[in-house]
Amino acid sequence: MLIYNSATHKKEELIPIEEGKVRMYVCGPTVYDNIHIGNARTFISFDVIRRWLIASGYEVTFAQNLTDVDDKIINRANEQGRTAAEVAEEFSKKFIDVMHAANVMDPDVRPRATKEIGSMIGMIKTLIEGGHAYAADNGDVYFSVRSDPTYGEVSGRKIDDLMVGARIAAGEAKRDPLDFALWKAAKPGEPSWKSPWGEGRPGWHTECAAMVHRYLGCPIDIHGGGSDLAFPHHENECAQATCAWHEGFANTWMHTGMLLVDGEKMSKSLGNFFTLEEVLEKHSAAALRLLMLQTHYRSPLDFSWERLAGAENSLGRIAGTVKNLVWATRHAEGRPDAALAQKLDAAVLAARDEFERQMNDDFNTAGALAAYFQLVTDANTYLDQAGSAVDADAATGAAASIAGAFKILGIELPEPEEELPVGLLGVAAGLCAYTGDDVSEAAEKILAARAEARAAKNWDVADAIRDQLRDMGLVIEDTAAGSRIKHA
Repeated sequence: MLIYNSATHKKEELIPIEEGKVRMYVCGPTVYDNIHIGNARTFISFDVIRRWLIASGYEVTFAQNLTDVDDKIINRANEQGRTAAEVAEEFSKKFIDVMHAANVMDPDVRPRATKEIGSMIGMIKTLIEGGHAYAADNGDVYFSVRSDPTYGEVSGRKIDDLMVGARIAAGEAKRDPLDFALWKAAKPGEPSWKSPWGEGRPGWHTECAAMVHRYLGCPIDIHGGGSDLAFPHHENECAQATCAWHEGFANTWMHTGMLLVDGEKMSKSLGNFFTLEEVLEKHSAAALRLLMLQTHYRSPLDFSWERLAGAENSLGRIAGTVKNLVWATRHAEGRPDAALAQKLDAAVLAARDEFERQMNDDFNTAGALAAYFQLVTDANTYLDQAGSAVDADAATGAAASIAGAFKILGIELPEPEEELPVGLLGVAAGLCAYTGDDVSEAAEKILAARAEARAAKNWDVADAIRDQLRDMGLVIEDTAAGSRIKHA
């Protein structure tokens, strides 16, 4: 398995620190507002990466934090006349809920910054003792960037280049413009904790380094986040951890590409800023994941409502193929053509092999999906050619392979068992005098009633059945293997 390492700018073979196990950390949100679809792109991408590692047989320990103390949270609380804790709790819950709605798996460990203050203070003490940090007279504590000879290796920056334009802002007590805050002295009305340097709170970069060390140990196999975090956040995390524990921090750094909207950077001023919650109110999580995964995680992703609607339609076609394969198997008649079945079996094996090859090449979901789009085409060709003489093993195997591959990617296809929604049984009963609760049997009764009406040339009854089904969003599809009821 090859993974592109942002720090080395090349693909490298995944060789876990501990055989068969992968320890992975992805920076979570600062919980002051609803997350937008750019955030969602990162979280969905790493959810798929995690899923593939698990599917490949690795035991994955996945940690993701919640930053629940930060300037943005404090500012939002002040704007709304609430406490920072109230704002953080509201948006922590909303984040978790919307991740569930997007079919993103919960992390194995989800530490909250406010619960990890002790670990951060301990790390800061170690850095001061090692000469890598210093306490200012005003109660702030800063990391000395020039004390770390490896600083810049994560993001590919050079200290001399960083000095251009660097300055010390008003109110800061740091010795060097490049130094960054590990601990911020308390200000009136802000949340704070006791420390050896007085009341205060941790700096943003301090949180993740301490939490990674506490819950996963150092070094870890994979550290991930959006490309905007590579500098300074990930660079500063790595500097602290490396200087505090001298064990290395992450073997592989992974970063997702930027999300654009209709080719432009997303911003509220342009009116193209969308939260994940509002997108999922209009479209399914499966369609959103399908859209996002058709672009490699490192490449810029161009989002549009038209592309999302197209993904929804594609999802419907894929799910329809799986349902057709299952339905054709149940209604098969005659002797299957062995050559056709062998051709479908070969297409299934080719799709599986290509899917695995693409996913093992830096998690290329675009290529992996293309392999199964081809299998969907091959399966539909098979159904057309086989007619009613479907080979049950071949058709069932193709259906299971398609559904299974999409499930690995977290794209849940509708279950194929029901041919008529349960909620429509009452109307179905009125059409065919059926009062049971078996959906498939209800569909068969409706089709039988229509067939009898057509045989008797009772076109008014046949048309009435068709029209009432259409009003319910259903159509009758006549195929070589017989008739069936499906969504319009």
